[in-house]
Amino acid sequence: MTEAKLFPKLDDNTALEESDILAPAFDADGLLPVIVTAAETGEVLMFAYMNDEALALSIDTGEAHFWSRSRKALWRKGETSGNKLRIAEIRTDCDQDVLWLKAEIKGAGACCHTGRVSCFYRSVPFGKEAGGKLVAVHTERHFDPDAVYGDPSKTKL
Repeated sequence: MTEAKLFPKLDDNTALEESDILAPAFDADGLLPVIVTAAETGEVLMFAYMNDEALALSIDTGEAHFWSRSRKALWRKGETSGNKLRIAEIRTDCDQDVLWLKAEIKGAGACCHTGRVSCFYRSVPFGKEAGGKLVAVHTERHFDPDAVYGDPSKTKL
């Protein structure tokens, strides 16, 4: 991956934290972590990464684009499933090294490739009796992933 070049780099912390200049602090791999929540409910939908091109496309189109680390490719959320993310707002944190997208799910109403609303569909109980078991939070699937993506063993996240 190439070094981010579509956005300015600010070396001055005060300018980075207090100015009105978007200067994302991409990591050494040219990526920025992105948390996506539902604009209406605030529920966390997914976590992904953007490179400079994905961020620029997201800003230009209002649709979420990401960088797939496993496929090493740019992707528009919903290009296969039809479950696009229409961006309502993009926020950056104080040092511009994380993004928060508030988005509306279009299509079947599922953000996760498993067909569920959120990728965070299981809860991790805590305490001595938890036993390392996950508890399902979202069980309803809004679409059949096998019908959309084909053989799940060939789906590379």
